[in-house]
Amino acid sequence: MSKASIKSSAPFIILAAIAIASVFIPSLPNFDDGKYNGADTAWIIVATALVFLMTPGLAFFYGGMVNRKNVLSTMMKSVVAAGVVGVLWIVVGYSLCFGDSVGGFIGNPFTHLFYKDVISGKPWSLAPTIPKGLFSMFQLMFAIITPGLVVGAIAERMRFTAYVLFTVLFSLLVYAPLAHWSWHPDGFLFKMGALDFAGGTVVHISAGCAALAGALVLKRRKIHIEQKENTPANIPYILIGTGLLWFGWFGFNAGSALGANVLSVSAFSTTNTAAAAAGLSWMFFDVLRGKKPSVIGFCVGAVVGLVAITPAAGFVAIPQSIFIGVAAAVISNLAVHIKSKTALDDTLDVFPCHGIGGMVGMLMTGIFATKAVNAGGNDGWAYGNFSFFFTQVKAMACAVGYSFIVSFAIFKFINFIVPLRVSHKEEEEGLDASQHNEKYVQGTLLVATIDGLKEQEIVEE
Repeated sequence: MSKASIKSSAPFIILAAIAIASVFIPSLPNFDDGKYNGADTAWIIVATALVFLMTPGLAFFYGGMVNRKNVLSTMMKSVVAAGVVGVLWIVVGYSLCFGDSVGGFIGNPFTHLFYKDVISGKPWSLAPTIPKGLFSMFQLMFAIITPGLVVGAIAERMRFTAYVLFTVLFSLLVYAPLAHWSWHPDGFLFKMGALDFAGGTVVHISAGCAALAGALVLKRRKIHIEQKENTPANIPYILIGTGLLWFGWFGFNAGSALGANVLSVSAFSTTNTAAAAAGLSWMFFDVLRGKKPSVIGFCVGAVVGLVAITPAAGFVAIPQSIFIGVAAAVISNLAVHIKSKTALDDTLDVFPCHGIGGMVGMLMTGIFATKAVNAGGNDGWAYGNFSFFFTQVKAMACAVGYSFIVSFAIFKFINFIVPLRVSHKEEEEGLDASQHNEKYVQGTLLVATIDGLKEQEIVEE
């Protein structure tokens, strides 16, 4: 068997081995002695489904932005994480995030290996009113979308097989440690007193820094070197994706209260307010700089606002979320402008939007957090507690440094095993055809004939 055939067979062989191993895992009772709250359980089931909806929403959001030759490949990379991480989470991912702590750095992989003691075990210590299995599924949805965010930076030039391997390594070596540091009671950032309500550090900073690393390792596309305009394939897709992301983000943030309670209502409200303010801020700031108001501008701004409010959603009051949204949109807008003047080829501006947006959110949490909203949180700099702001700065620095360095090493390692980039010919042809042997159909056209109307496919060549 040739080396190429071994590499192409490896993913299926690994999946088959996992499937066979799962047959020999003992079946445990599908119940426990926990006393659960029905309303909390129902709400978190809904929130879990809402967060999952963000993954296809992200696929539409990114798919609409890229060149029409790369729509399907970009959407596929976003969605495939649901499969890869969905299996990996059951085998070892949940255990690495929330298993018994090993030095405050990572969970013991054997604590919940193949989901041992999750369905029938005691509830998670910070979510006593819902079953642990439900808490785990809710957290899984965060783990799924995080590597999907990186897709926007490496779009139009990364091989699909290399991206699948990246998803595995990123989930194990970057996402799991950060989730453990921030959300496990024994994690070192948690014990430091850093606050991240729904994933500003764990999701957005990690993905943004990985995106920066990927863009640096993959280098520039031909179209970027030649400074050609990359026309979005389908702006309505971007609008649909934004709507799905905004809708799903209510589960992302309000669900992180882990119950149907007043805190979830507050997080729901800050989420919507920050997104609305940021969408307007980005659009009006564009107008201030001499541009016209655009669909893409409002959509990108709204997403940046959602990113920035994520770590703060359950710790800040609703009025302050307006300031957070406006500030984050302006800062990210300027970051995109600065990036456009450099040689960095972050295709869809993931680092300026998610990376910088997540950092702004962490710092804003350090400024505007108040115990009046969440007694389990802290008072920020605006309420006289500068030491907490400094704690957020330290936590942010740890997340940025670790995410970037390890992600950079992951991309380099993958490139040593399999080529990261498609060939120049495949890049010119488009990844839809070269990686998936599929073609994006723009839509249908109703054509008038003697016999009436008939549909004619519009295929963009």
